[in-house]
Amino acid sequence: MVPLILLYLVLTIVRPQDYLPALAGVPVLPVVLVLAFLAWAGSRARTFAAPQFAILPAFLLVLMISQATNGWVGGMLDQLGKFGPTVIAFFILAAACTTRAHAIATMRVIALCAFVLALHGVGQARSGIGWTGVPVGEDGRIQYVGIFNDPNDLGLLFVTALPMAVYLAHRAGVLGKLFWHAGALLLLYGIYLTNSRGALLAVLLVAGAYVWYRRGALVAGMLGAAGLAAMKLLSSRMQELDAGEESANGRVDAWYSGLHMFMSHPLFGVGAGNFTEYNDLTAHNSFVLVLAEAGFVGYVLWLAFVGYSFWMMFAVLRYQPKSGDAELLATAREERTLGLALLLSLCGMFAAAFFLSRSYMIVLYLVLAMVTGYYVGAQRRLPGLRMFTLSDGGWRWVPAAMGSIAGLYVLVAVLLRTAG
Repeated sequence: MVPLILLYLVLTIVRPQDYLPALAGVPVLPVVLVLAFLAWAGSRARTFAAPQFAILPAFLLVLMISQATNGWVGGMLDQLGKFGPTVIAFFILAAACTTRAHAIATMRVIALCAFVLALHGVGQARSGIGWTGVPVGEDGRIQYVGIFNDPNDLGLLFVTALPMAVYLAHRAGVLGKLFWHAGALLLLYGIYLTNSRGALLAVLLVAGAYVWYRRGALVAGMLGAAGLAAMKLLSSRMQELDAGEESANGRVDAWYSGLHMFMSHPLFGVGAGNFTEYNDLTAHNSFVLVLAEAGFVGYVLWLAFVGYSFWMMFAVLRYQPKSGDAELLATAREERTLGLALLLSLCGMFAAAFFLSRSYMIVLYLVLAMVTGYYVGAQRRLPGLRMFTLSDGGWRWVPAAMGSIAGLYVLVAVLLRTAG
């Protein structure tokens, strides 16, 4: 099961089937996923011991219902075909990552795949075209094939993999440290080449979150302000970071339209994938996109699905063994270090996703699967680590969703006034 789902992860990110003529038309991804599913179905590693295992299928059901409530019953099968494989991959990878060794192996795969895409970008920036045959964008920004054709998606991947590379360097030997640190620098250069403002801001947030954890909010704030100033000097697009700038203004208008879609279709939204039927631009915000397309029901489920993953990593960081056993103390330290790396990856990924419409992007769910599976395994290794269940506090996501929606309304109102 583990080798197959890791192969699926490699094919999802590196995507040789999208540019190698020998693989053209071959259903490589579906075949590997089916084989991984069969291995999962016969494995004792299957687990459902986290709320996300119930929430994600429920979210898929809401996506299907959103199509039917907007007049396209056939769209239910369409959504099942589009998002169903993501749900299956989530279950398999989460089961694979319940051991710390497999979670770390998954981090290695994600980081190494990100290195490959970053190297492609470096070559593309130098020669004008990458080995995939994809040229550099007209604006000079690097891009890849398939789901990473947008430079912003590349930036999201790189910033997600960055804390993983640093963590892997932390636990490696001398040569390993050199390799993984060099890879981390490569990812930073790749982010620079994407010239993605969302990714650059996400890097700043990841660094700030780490400094906050280690040195406190004051130091993090001071370094964050200095980092933002430095980024404005390095990136021409960061210099245009203003609500009144054309690109930013278009995003704010899209957010405003998305909120109006929610108001007109509050329960199940306008239907998954239908945002651009109501607005010329996509939402440019993963939260707004879910709210507009899946309504309040879908938004609560999606927010809970994402929120539990963050909450789990916070629980690992706060864990204190009740016993003074030396082995347990050492295990707890190792788990906190790994938990911090995963939390920082989540921070980077969702900071970038806040400026992108990537609510259904499979890489996002694969990273969340790794986090979920890791936490299920951590509960076995750390006695007394909190057990999360929907029956115990799951209702909290309803007021949390209401509060976040109100926050989005306030943010859009302020940005629109600033732009005006």
